[in-house]
Amino acid sequence: MGEQQGQESWRWPEANWKDPDTDWKEATFITVGIDVGSVSSQAVIMADGQIIAYGNMRTGSDSPDSARNALDFAMEALGDMPDERIDYVVGTGYGRVNVPMADRSVTEIACLARGGHFLYSPDVRTVLDVGGQDIKAIQCDERGKVKNFLMNDKCAAGTGRGMEVFADLLGVPIQDVGDRSFQVKEEPEAVSSVCVVYAKSEALGLLRKGWSTEKVLAAYCRAMAERVYSVVERLGLAPEIAITGGMAKNRGVIDRLILMLDLEPVKTTWDPQIAGAAGGALFGDALCRKGKGRNA
Repeated sequence: MGEQQGQESWRWPEANWKDPDTDWKEATFITVGIDVGSVSSQAVIMADGQIIAYGNMRTGSDSPDSARNALDFAMEALGDMPDERIDYVVGTGYGRVNVPMADRSVTEIACLARGGHFLYSPDVRTVLDVGGQDIKAIQCDERGKVKNFLMNDKCAAGTGRGMEVFADLLGVPIQDVGDRSFQVKEEPEAVSSVCVVYAKSEALGLLRKGWSTEKVLAAYCRAMAERVYSVVERLGLAPEIAITGGMAKNRGVIDRLILMLDLEPVKTTWDPQIAGAAGGALFGDALCRKGKGRNA
């Protein structure tokens, strides 16, 4: 898996990957899902409903460019496959209406349910997505179809963007936040607010009082876990549960959330940020099988 270098430490590294054992030339259908989020964008390339490549990178200021860049990043990993070989492209996410190469846009709720069900386990009935700008709790059926969902308000509090701001404030690399938040003698109370503006002020105040960086991180991770839990609690939890989005990589939040849920989530070897794009590619595959692909 490739990683881009020279990025700010408070951002998750960009990465792309390809399946070395699958030859795209043998596929009947090549489909793509492109998820343009508020913080990161992903492109997943599937051959007959199986992932053969993906790219995960930072969203830029322009959604169409971000979509193209994410696809190019995935194609770069794949190597020599021409654009003309693609049978269907589905756009999803925050910027789904601005994916210029998309044949159709599908809501991120539907794509996350489908992709989470596919990447984690057919037994998944709840997908909890903690993305860059919001928190989504989604209940799905045995096919990965949405039954019910709930979102928090459009606010950085408790989301990936909020954690990036906090990591930057404290000068801690985003990959180290989780481990360092557990380097405390005693678990502190959560900060009183996860609003980015107020949390920053509170964090600085706690540091001035002599709190260690680790203790402040623990208090903020706990507050974020509580905010995520409040969304799940309102929807109702149907096991099994999959946790997707960038925050799934932060054990400081997720391990605390697991204790609140009293339920171990389903694990996956896939990047949890690609669930939406994977769902999009799966929708594309289903449409191709109905004779609606570009090359039909």
